[in-house]
Amino acid sequence: MKKFIAFLILTMSISFSIQAQDMTLSKLEKIFENASDSIVSQKPQWRFLIKNIPFIAIADSTHNRMRIISPIGESDKLNEELKTASLMANFHTALDVKYAISDNILWSVFIHPLKELTEDQVYDAVSQVYYAHVNFGTTFSSTSLVFPGNRRPQKKPKKVEKKILKKI
Repeated sequence: MKKFIAFLILTMSISFSIQAQDMTLSKLEKIFENASDSIVSQKPQWRFLIKNIPFIAIADSTHNRMRIISPIGESDKLNEELKTASLMANFHTALDVKYAISDNILWSVFIHPLKELTEDQVYDAVSQVYYAHVNFGTTFSSTSLVFPGNRRPQKKPKKVEKKILKKI
């Protein structure tokens, strides 16, 4: 019985170590370089463009956090229908990204612990931030997956004019 328990503990510790990730700032930088059309790196911050959509990625290895964000537009120009639709999208169609407002800017945002991320998750996060950005005002979706339920108000919200912000 003791051998069996020792075997279980050893097997579990091996499987946990295999599952554990170790995302680093250098790995993130390589992923962002591969995913982007152009990039400016100032570790632990990166500014990059994908199809003229601006992104900022910020990482903090000390606190094990990272975020990938993309500015959509000025939040004070949003009507209540768009604000409600974006909150509903956070529940149904935005999935791993969220719409958020900070400093009078509406953002598409992905936030996650840093070291637990896999390379595939980072690529997926960049994709979802991109699609949540470009689909704001229409489908409000970050992927083709949609959770069931009332996804949008009955009236279609008007599309907000998107301007690429030069200084963020």
